[in-house]
Amino acid sequence: MKRSPLAGACLLALSLMMGSGAAYAKTPPDQLIIGMNMNNLLTLDPAAMTGNEVVGIVVNLYDSLVELDPNALTNVRPALATSWDISPDRKTLTFHLRDDVKFHSGNPLTAEDVVWSMRRLLHLNLAQASVWKSYGFSKQNIDSQISAPDAYTVQIVLPKPNDPQLVIYSLGALGNLGVLDSKTVQQHAVNNDWGNRWLTTNEAGSGPFMLETWQAKDVLRMQRNPQYWREEPKMSRVVLRHFQESQTLRLMIEKGDLDVANNMAVADINALRKDPQLTVEAVQKGTVYYVAMSMKEAHFANPKVREAVRYLIDYQGINSALMPGYGVLHQRPIKAGMPSTLPDPGYRLDIPRARKLLAEAGYPDGFDTTLRVLADQPFLNIGIAVQSTLMQAGINAKIITGTGNQIYGAMRERKFDMLVGRGGSGVEPHPHSSLRALVYNPDNSDEARLTNFQGWRTSFYDKPLNEMIDKALLERDPEKQFADYQQIQVRYDALIPAMIPLSQMVDSVVVRNEVKNFQSHPSATTFLREVYKTGGDK
Repeated sequence: MKRSPLAGACLLALSLMMGSGAAYAKTPPDQLIIGMNMNNLLTLDPAAMTGNEVVGIVVNLYDSLVELDPNALTNVRPALATSWDISPDRKTLTFHLRDDVKFHSGNPLTAEDVVWSMRRLLHLNLAQASVWKSYGFSKQNIDSQISAPDAYTVQIVLPKPNDPQLVIYSLGALGNLGVLDSKTVQQHAVNNDWGNRWLTTNEAGSGPFMLETWQAKDVLRMQRNPQYWREEPKMSRVVLRHFQESQTLRLMIEKGDLDVANNMAVADINALRKDPQLTVEAVQKGTVYYVAMSMKEAHFANPKVREAVRYLIDYQGINSALMPGYGVLHQRPIKAGMPSTLPDPGYRLDIPRARKLLAEAGYPDGFDTTLRVLADQPFLNIGIAVQSTLMQAGINAKIITGTGNQIYGAMRERKFDMLVGRGGSGVEPHPHSSLRALVYNPDNSDEARLTNFQGWRTSFYDKPLNEMIDKALLERDPEKQFADYQQIQVRYDALIPAMIPLSQMVDSVVVRNEVKNFQSHPSATTFLREVYKTGGDK
């Protein structure tokens, strides 16, 4: 009997599988295949990146001065910098670099590359400049604030008083200063764009992987850097594949066609939890889900009305029924897990108390308002739940759904009544990181247009609270600083703020058991250099 080529190939594959004795996934043993939604992957330029998806790629193409330990974020690990010093006046940070690092081009990495990368960040003034601008750095002053005393020493002088530890955390979080090969990038600069156009689809890093190809909304491939200064990465290649539908991701990882699946719907993630071949990794982020009120709106300018809303949210019900896989109950502006974070105040749904407060405010029969929510989960379900409990006290909230631009755009313009949102950086393991994003408001005028400050967006402003936040940041005694941050939370709560935290975000990733040493990072800087694959045992 004549055997067909296809039948022969199948028999060969079967014999290889049986001979190995190992139940490998269908992906190549030396390649990591990651499925994700790439719709928000718009650039690979470290200065312009926005969103967790691109951060996860960039930190594997570039190196930073320091890294944050995923198991203990306050533990700062050496990377390009072997050590660092803080001057006695707390104004100057000095980093001592390795002298054996080469970029993918073969060019040596020196202090000049670090200085140029930081200058580029501020001169371009794109997304990743925002953190540094909040620390007082600008296009105008950056050239005098950072220098290279010698080939392997970098000095950063802080433009205004700050907690230098926060600055060091920022250097390790979110890839805030990926170091670029300045010579290579400058060769590709066009019209003084600092190489921005070229770096949109190319890279010039020293990281464990090198960009092989990127086809937008299709596939991105990275190959091992054989000259990496650390131990050579265990995977020869990392392949990221674009999938728009969560159900497709679910099917692919169940079959073994993917090693890791990101951006899946919670319903699909929960359905995979019982699969013995898969592990669901849940990582707590610094971002919080909240209900916000605009204090430009007459009802919510009244603290008794805001307090009534505080008791018209079923926190416990929302978190038990709607938030598994999305978040965990949290009612403080500073993220959970920080030493200074106070225990939750324990607010609960209390309709009689809310009705009494509304009557005292002059609204015994309630009032009509609007509630903006994203047309996505869990926002929509949270919005419906909040609408239902508001109604029980006479507040009729018409739900307005839309895209991020439609919902958050209205908030950025301060043209909304109520809103269910998610925000607050909380990336750095420092209380100021959360307060800066959610609470602080340096200037409450419309003209200020402080869209990065969510306190400003709600028109919430309290000068003494701002001063307390400024003072706490500069406090040199750790115990006093700890106490200061606790007092800030007490005052913020007593002021009955315009933003009510509900839940702290959880991000879930599905990983096949063959994959080892894959550890999702709370700041999205997930390192893939030590990932490898085995036969599938958990």
